[in-house]
Amino acid sequence: MNEQEQLYHEIGGSFEGSERGQMFGKPCYKFNGKTFISFYQNEMVFKLEGDALEEALALSNSKLFDPSQKGRPMKEWVQVSHANAHEWKKLGKAAFEYSIKPV
Repeated sequence: MNEQEQLYHEIGGSFEGSERGQMFGKPCYKFNGKTFISFYQNEMVFKLEGDALEEALALSNSKLFDPSQKGRPMKEWVQVSHANAHEWKKLGKAAFEYSIKPV
């Protein structure tokens, strides 16, 4: 397990009630069956909204998550480069908080 994957697991496992799972065949963490983070291409992927989404997209080398790689990105999901790993914990918290919001 490399440093980035280890950090991903530390972050995902730090939220009480989070569970490991799969999303599109990639590792993810869920809360009550709702995925809030994933790990893809040695980078973290976060489900975000509002200011947190804009902040994540403003980071260098960040982009909307496109797991099919066919130009169909998922609008609330941001793939954040390992160069910005110092932001992963904060973004993970925002993603978790988004996942627990009442619908």
